[in-house]
Amino acid sequence: MRVSVTVSLVVAAMLAACSQPSAPASSSSGAASTESAAPAAALTPAQTKALMATLPADYQSADLANGQAKFAICKSCHNTAKGSGDMTGPNLYGVFGRKAGSETGFAYSDGMKALNVTWDADSINKWISNPKAMIPATKMTYIGMDNPKDRIDVIAYLKTVTSDAPTS
Repeated sequence: MRVSVTVSLVVAAMLAACSQPSAPASSSSGAASTESAAPAAALTPAQTKALMATLPADYQSADLANGQAKFAICKSCHNTAKGSGDMTGPNLYGVFGRKAGSETGFAYSDGMKALNVTWDADSINKWISNPKAMIPATKMTYIGMDNPKDRIDVIAYLKTVTSDAPTS
């Protein structure tokens, strides 16, 4: 009985840690990078609106707070801040418009390197709904996100934290 309680406590602690923000990664200069704690905190409302307008219509009214909350699980493997480096998964800064498997310095699976996709809202939606459906031998252990609204919210949030702020 004592072992069962101990195992349960360890598993609960591990699961709780997965939803906690990770410590900032060091950039190549050795300085810690920062990432916003709120959706698009570094962006003005006008810049956020401009970035959202670049997404397909279904994504333009997304709930960024929900997207940030649902993205918490992704943060256990992915950074989103510019220059923050890779973790278990590649840094997602600049992911929109990037060819799959092309982030310099990351060791992608052969399937990801061979995937002929340039990441946009719809391809990311398909990917995060079920990664193994796109690449059966993917190294990504994430099983997918069933709820279409949650995926839309995550993708819109991702757009706001992985894109350069519009200049006009």
